[in-house]
Amino acid sequence: MSGAALAAALSVLTVVAATLRQGAAGRRTRLTATDLLVASRGVTPLWNASAISSEYISAAAFLGTAGLVLAYGTDTLWLPVAATGGFVLLVAFVTAPLRRSGAYTISDFAEWRLGSVAVRRTVSACVCFIGWFYLLPQFQGAGVTLRVLTGAPVWAGWIVVVGVALAITLSGGMRSITAVQAVQFWVKLLAVAVPAAALLVLWRLDGASTPAGPPVFARATTIRVQTDSAVRVSVDTVATVSGPVDDGRHDGDEVVLTAGLHRVGAGAELLFPRGAAVPHAARLARTGGAWSMPSGRGRDHSLYTTYSALLAVLLGTMGLPHILMRFYTNTCGRAARRTAAMVPVLLSLFYLFPALYGTLGRLYTPELLMTGDTDATILTLPGRLAPGLPGSLLVGLVAAGAFAAFVSTTCGVVVAIAGTVSQCFLRGGTGSFRIGALFALAVPLCAAGAAGTRGAAGLVTLALTVSACSLCPLLLLGLWWRRLTPLGAGAGLAFGGGLAVVAGGAGLFLGPRHGWTAALLAQPALILAPASLAVMVGVSLASRRSVPQRADRALARMHLPEEIVVR
Repeated sequence: MSGAALAAALSVLTVVAATLRQGAAGRRTRLTATDLLVASRGVTPLWNASAISSEYISAAAFLGTAGLVLAYGTDTLWLPVAATGGFVLLVAFVTAPLRRSGAYTISDFAEWRLGSVAVRRTVSACVCFIGWFYLLPQFQGAGVTLRVLTGAPVWAGWIVVVGVALAITLSGGMRSITAVQAVQFWVKLLAVAVPAAALLVLWRLDGASTPAGPPVFARATTIRVQTDSAVRVSVDTVATVSGPVDDGRHDGDEVVLTAGLHRVGAGAELLFPRGAAVPHAARLARTGGAWSMPSGRGRDHSLYTTYSALLAVLLGTMGLPHILMRFYTNTCGRAARRTAAMVPVLLSLFYLFPALYGTLGRLYTPELLMTGDTDATILTLPGRLAPGLPGSLLVGLVAAGAFAAFVSTTCGVVVAIAGTVSQCFLRGGTGSFRIGALFALAVPLCAAGAAGTRGAAGLVTLALTVSACSLCPLLLLGLWWRRLTPLGAGAGLAFGGGLAVVAGGAGLFLGPRHGWTAALLAQPALILAPASLAVMVGVSLASRRSVPQRADRALARMHLPEEIVVR
């Protein structure tokens, strides 16, 4: 085992052991439902803000953001900007009134506000699908991390994350994971900041220029292709090829790869000389000077997909169940608002660094553009710039941060799904919560293989899209509009959430598409989110006679100071 692999393995084991120990420290001998679901509503704003930031810094943030910058350029940083902006909307519209409602989960809120068991169950289904989509990139990120750093099979990473998440959530619920996540935020920040500072110094000492044009190989590089792939070559490039390429099989032949699309079979090895242009995986269509130009992705309907993804991230953040549950753990609505105000500050601090990794990746790990394994950028860079012991230590630190990201986010999502399932479909209590936790992890674990080589950021967008098209409209109208009816809420949830789930499932299981079909399946939020809101409003106006009788009292309770008791 290489030094980097050993350091990575030891770091992962350290994170797992420390996580389990920290979770045990937050556990009580006798657990109540409020311990499991909302940590007895006793979490301070800074501690809660650290835990929320830790939940949100998932595989997409830790691995995916750097991979997006490597592949598509710096304008993809609008995605984390949109995510941080979503918390600003949370502060303005959601946190304090939702906390004053007194509900444990979003499903509880829906039934309390609208007096409908059917709406509660529909919301619970949306929570489950959002959580399952959100867990997929955590599993994939863990698998990629172990595979790249240690050579372990992808499924080994899935098992590690599932095992740790189960150990924490089954033993202590929200009380245990709050302590874990708050500490892990600072672990992740350290794990991304220290290597970034070291890489900046090494880059300046190396004297390499800032990437501007098409990426080239800085040294002779051999690329081993694991699966059948399609790659696009920007200019005629000479390579020494062993294995199947296009329609022939080669055995150390020197082959001219002409500009255009080429097929490379599994097991092929291609040796590129120093200075050769780097071929791109076909799905990474952005090359050359377009890399540094905003919205120049070269995809079909790129303007639509860009703005649709931004809307999904912005609105979807407002409806993420595992984030919203966090605000129930504060002592009061004022504390929940302070918590939400701190979160953008902490997230902005973290997001200073992924752009650096992606930009340096264009210089030092350009081969990832050919393999399509762009999520490995942050894992590969330290060893590339600092061979030997220093690089191994930096790799170990990055691996520790990566697994902290996977574990903390997975725990938060599992608690959100388990709490919803236990309260809505089972009898409640600690036994039902633990059954819900097993159910929360089983479904995405069975579907993890369908994610293939899709990037973590793209997979997280699936969850955010479902959230933006279902729970976000429900929250905005339920918190601020008196005339929302159970029929209107149910119709909007079924329409927007249902179609978003269908689009996400089709993207996972039906393979690639082209043209408008691909654009709509990949990013439907720009159409579905406003349509879902319109359906809720239209059906509610058409069924105005069924406005709940206690709607006025419910809005008064959510918007008046907590010192004023509204029954």
